[in-house]
Amino acid sequence: MARDESGLWASVYFQVFLKLFICALVFGFLWLLKKWHRTKNFWKNRNVRSSPPHPVLGSLRFLLRQNPGLWMRDNYDRRDPYFGVWWFWRPALVINSPEIARQVLIRDAGILRDRFLSSGKSDPIGSLNLFLGNDPIWSLMRRHVSPMFTSSKLKIFQRHLVSKSKDLVRRIGIEMETDKRVNLRVMFTDYTTDVVGIVAFGVESDATLSGESALRKITKGFMKFSYIRGLAWACIFFCPELVDVFGFSFFPKSAIEYFRYIFKAVVKQRGGYETEIGQTRDFLDALRKVKQDCIKNNEDMPEDVLIAQAVAFLQGGFDTTGTALSFCVYELAYHPTVQDKIYNELKPIKDQILDDDFNLDVLNQMNYLKCALKESIRKYPPMGWIDRVASTDYKINENLTVPAGTPIYVNSIGMHYDPEYFPDPFKFDPERFLPENEKNIKPYTYLPFGEGPRACVGRRFAEQNVYCVLANILINYKIVPKPGAPLPRDIQVEKKGLFFIPGENLYVDFIPRNN
Repeated sequence: MARDESGLWASVYFQVFLKLFICALVFGFLWLLKKWHRTKNFWKNRNVRSSPPHPVLGSLRFLLRQNPGLWMRDNYDRRDPYFGVWWFWRPALVINSPEIARQVLIRDAGILRDRFLSSGKSDPIGSLNLFLGNDPIWSLMRRHVSPMFTSSKLKIFQRHLVSKSKDLVRRIGIEMETDKRVNLRVMFTDYTTDVVGIVAFGVESDATLSGESALRKITKGFMKFSYIRGLAWACIFFCPELVDVFGFSFFPKSAIEYFRYIFKAVVKQRGGYETEIGQTRDFLDALRKVKQDCIKNNEDMPEDVLIAQAVAFLQGGFDTTGTALSFCVYELAYHPTVQDKIYNELKPIKDQILDDDFNLDVLNQMNYLKCALKESIRKYPPMGWIDRVASTDYKINENLTVPAGTPIYVNSIGMHYDPEYFPDPFKFDPERFLPENEKNIKPYTYLPFGEGPRACVGRRFAEQNVYCVLANILINYKIVPKPGAPLPRDIQVEKKGLFFIPGENLYVDFIPRNN
């Protein structure tokens, strides 16, 4: 009898549970349906141009199919000052207007100080650096790091650039004799790994000549795609809330441990944080000085914050500069007239360039050399957009106010390819940036390094690095295309990556100059 009653009650409880479960499913479904209806009509209700979102991915259907920079460029339309997108179910706004770009990046930088892309608490090295970090850590580190890239500080690094550039010239000669071709991105990232490794960590390596070193092994790992890394980067860029859920990190965990070991070892070798620092030799010395200053001022400065800046400098410096060199050299191969103009500009200072004590400041007077780089990164900016996130409800213009937390993207690559701002935009034309022409370029239509307080802090170092390499190459070699190689406008851009990098190997021939 007792068993019958217990079975009866169990049946009743099960039926009640089943009904509650079904009700929960129904209410959950109705809630999702209501939220989806509100989400998909978000931009329509605000009279903002948008394409219908995917019910799961939103506007991110291009991932793994098209580079985000090309997607931004293809969706650019000057007739609309902005257009709406969805990162999954999160509405975001893309700015096409240089006037609104100035407003976002300069005038209202206090409201739009933070970037949307970010790493999580489970990733102290990734989340604490200047590239991904937000306030208050960003303001603190920007104040300390910016002085490291003044003209006087950059002179300290010149000897490394000159020495490694000469190694690069020797590498080109060796590879042209043996393989009869040079893989541009591999060679240039070998070089930039050496240079940035010396400057950021005080670590000498010889990848420029050999293609191999302990540090180069790490940066090669940065360049390899895997679906796990792709998912991690997609979360960091488009859904940061998921980073901690999955335990993702901006850098591979094995690389983080390596950098911690190297950083601590070099700091210890130089006497730790107690030894007085005279003339800073590199970025690592400058970071030691930051730690010392914080100790004197009773400010907390965890060592991971310092390591994060050094790692970010390496990540931001080795691949973006290597890619910029690859694209620029490839374009020069197909534009011999431009190449000859740069060579003729450099020829009067040939003996200085060939000298081991070459002062790179001379290159700042080489207008056509500078124009070639500016035009190359107009066509191939490291990223096709500049992201910010509104800290409060933000008024875009009289017609639109977006809620706090809305990601806002300046479509820099779209403006770089707008024929109104840059006529015949697919043409490689350095003369756009000659002083007499550059003054006519509409402000805030050329943004390869960003603008405002969060503009690229390493811009001067990157430019000096590229000028040094190009000067050494062009004074020694003439660059010509490989037979059957794709034209510059037909180069495949990496579909699986988030940065604007070649999606195929680029090769050119280097012909030694006789004079």
